[in-house]
Amino acid sequence: METRILVADDAGGVTRPATAPRSAPPGGWVWVDVLAEDADINELLALTDRFQLDRLAVRDAVLDLDLPKADDFGTQIVVVLHGLRGETVATSEIDCFLTETHLITIRGGPSASIEALWGQVQARPSLALTPIDELLALLADVLTRRLLSVLEAFDERVEDLTSRALRADPALLEDLTAVRTDLTGVRRVVHPQREALDLLRHSTSPLITDAGRRRFSDVFDVASRLAAGLDEARGALAETLDAYRGAEARQATEVSKVLTVYAAILLPLSLITGYFGMNFENLPLIQRSWGWMLVTAGMLLLGLVSLGTFISVGWVRRPSGRRAGAALGRGLVEATRAPASIVGAVVEMSAMPLRAALGTRPVDDTTSTPPPDAP
Repeated sequence: METRILVADDAGGVTRPATAPRSAPPGGWVWVDVLAEDADINELLALTDRFQLDRLAVRDAVLDLDLPKADDFGTQIVVVLHGLRGETVATSEIDCFLTETHLITIRGGPSASIEALWGQVQARPSLALTPIDELLALLADVLTRRLLSVLEAFDERVEDLTSRALRADPALLEDLTAVRTDLTGVRRVVHPQREALDLLRHSTSPLITDAGRRRFSDVFDVASRLAAGLDEARGALAETLDAYRGAEARQATEVSKVLTVYAAILLPLSLITGYFGMNFENLPLIQRSWGWMLVTAGMLLLGLVSLGTFISVGWVRRPSGRRAGAALGRGLVEATRAPASIVGAVVEMSAMPLRAALGTRPVDDTTSTPPPDAP
């Protein structure tokens, strides 16, 4: 188990003590970030008992996988949030315990969002002066906006998917399935996270101030926009799949048309060869040494006339070239490379361009240099 601690005072100063104090400095707060696994449950309980956290909720934070939610226990509020993790579009759980002066976050793996906020709190005195409930809202903002990068990555890819669908690109189905899987995984947690934020913005708990409720309302708006965007993205994928099926059917129709034309050309030629292939005497030209040449020339002329007729009416044309897909099975992995940066109390996400989707760089957990604090 790994534990790190931030203690902020009313002057905006931040320290990192070795052990978490049970009480915060006057006008300050304590943030305890814990990276724990199943085997660390006893050590974790010993730590959280100092803050009188609900033991069952702490156990669930480590042993169970929960969807986003918010529970009010009176002296503490438990908020389960989800954010992007790793090199694939998957979400990880972060359990947050909010008391009057403490914020305890428990997670099972690395989090770019927590790293970004952790670094900026130490670098920006204005963030260190943020009340503890607003700090939790800011963390929710970082996590939710980073999920929003999935939608931004989809917006960059949808035109490419649509153009490939109209070409009936055979590699499209694998890419389309990958994108749909990524969107489904994010959508599964976005709607519960929006509901949890809705509960927090309407909470009557004394642990959440009016400013904190306003901050949670802002995050709720972001989550609502994300949920609506994901629903629209599902519809766009369905339309893309319909376009692909239509293009594929059109392509099959073109092939059938060509085969039909060729069959129509060969039909009279087969009739002629069948006629002269009958085993009867006194057939026309059968006794002539040049008869076969005349019949053959007539067959060639008939074939050319038939082909020219079909070309003139537009039933036969040269097939257009089709470009194969540039990649297979690419979902929205570029969204995982969107670093989180904190600007004052606002979170900005910068999604990587689509052309970097095939890169192998790890997730950028660094934070950008913040601008001067606003007065």
